Amino acid sequence: MIRIREAAVAGSFYPADPGELQSTVNRLLDMVPFISGPAPKVLVVPHAGYVWSGPVAATAYARLRPHRDRYRRVVLLGPCHCVAFRGVATSGASSFRSPLGDVALDRTSIDALRHPAVSLFDAAHRPEHSLEVQLPFLQAVLPSFTLVPLVVGEADAEDVAEVIDALWGGTETLLVVSSDLSHYLGYAEARDLDRETCRAIENLEDSGINHAAACGATPLRGMLQVARRRGLQAVTLDLRNSGDVSGDRHRVVGYGAWLFVEDASCRRAA
Repeated sequence: MIRIREAAVAGSFYPADPGELQSTVNRLLDMVPFISGPAPKVLVVPHAGYVWSGPVAATAYARLRPHRDRYRRVVLLGPCHCVAFRGVATSGASSFRSPLGDVALDRTSIDALRHPAVSLFDAAHRPEHSLEVQLPFLQAVLPSFTLVPLVVGEADAEDVAEVIDALWGGTETLLVVSSDLSHYLGYAEARDLDRETCRAIENLEDSGINHAAACGATPLRGMLQVARRRGLQAVTLDLRNSGDVSGDRHRVVGYGAWLFVEDASCRRAA
């Protein structure tokens, strides 16, 4: 039996019409200057509505374009916003649907996961936007890929790191962590906190990142632990907040984008 996880936030976080959505994503990607560099192994991207964080996310996804034929599998991790649970939730679906089409899940990898923190819990996936909003970007950039979607609830970063290690794969695998940064602070305070988080990410230091600094703190911390052990280097691509978009600087949400490469010759880009 084919089970499809239907789109939950199409029409609110991003356009529901396929043509409008494709045009929106392509426009955001085309706004990013072309830069040739090492193929990313990991991306960290925000997950707000496209009007707010879409330009920031695009700075990361555009870096995949020169390497688009390399990737065959995407491991996508994000925090749970709607359902309280313990651990890391996999999905029993065969595919995830977006207005741009269906993305097949890598059932072989998902079903082979053996970790005490991991369980099948479709209720965590059904309403969750942190993973869903990444799909149209991935579909626009990559010609073909399978997906391993993981929603992270109340979990230890060390457990998340072990799950990431188990799914690391080779050059065919891209890992994406979905996280916004600070929430509902004043503009200056948010900028200060987000800069601290940015420095921690650049230095692969996970211990100082909590849920006040990033809503996806747990998957982000797990990824930073793995990146540190494996000798990856982080590149900051963008860092801003909703006040930079709307002009309302009273209570803002922070957004950032980073890539991680296994090439030791990489240098910080921003």
